[in-house]
Amino acid sequence: MGMIRRLVAGTVLAGLLFSNAWAEGLPKINEFYFDEDTAAKPIQAVPPEQADVVDQLMKLRERGRKGLEATVQLASIAYAEGRDELGAKLYQEAYATVSESSVQMRGLRWNQGWDLYRRGEVDAALGLWTRAAESARGNPGWLPPTLALALWKQGNKADALAWYAAAVRTEPTQWGSSAEFARLLPAWTDAERAQLAEVQQAWAANPPVWP
Repeated sequence: MGMIRRLVAGTVLAGLLFSNAWAEGLPKINEFYFDEDTAAKPIQAVPPEQADVVDQLMKLRERGRKGLEATVQLASIAYAEGRDELGAKLYQEAYATVSESSVQMRGLRWNQGWDLYRRGEVDAALGLWTRAAESARGNPGWLPPTLALALWKQGNKADALAWYAAAVRTEPTQWGSSAEFARLLPAWTDAERAQLAEVQQAWAANPPVWP
């Protein structure tokens, strides 16, 4: 996309570019995860199905309206197109506009974690999700299924099952089977929900004991 290419010239790389070499230790698993996290949602300024979505996002940036949302959505588009360097630059531009302890920072990390995960950067995604969870109040409900998915993808099946078990302990009627995944995980792809269903089946076959 020509407009995205032109955007590179005006974007400043303000910090670390995430890669598979970047990862942090996983948080300790708690017994329950009842807390809602308002930051854990896709950041979008324009409906993604809109035909001229990139043009509209560029206009929003030029007008100074919804600049953060437009920048993040453009970053997600860049990652989806395989433009990883541009996606990282746009995120760094967004990071530079918010404070470290803000809800917006947590939302940025949650969103970039998904963009990186979908590019196969599982270690980097886990690191960002861990940092997002550390700044959340309480025990966010999105964390157990999200880490279970990534750890299973990584091949760390024991930890994936332990995290999935935390989801089941919290809401057994929701996570005890995969029947509610489409409702519970609307922003996930079909492939991601199918992979979590593999974790659920493995959990059902041999549920980990708490603690």
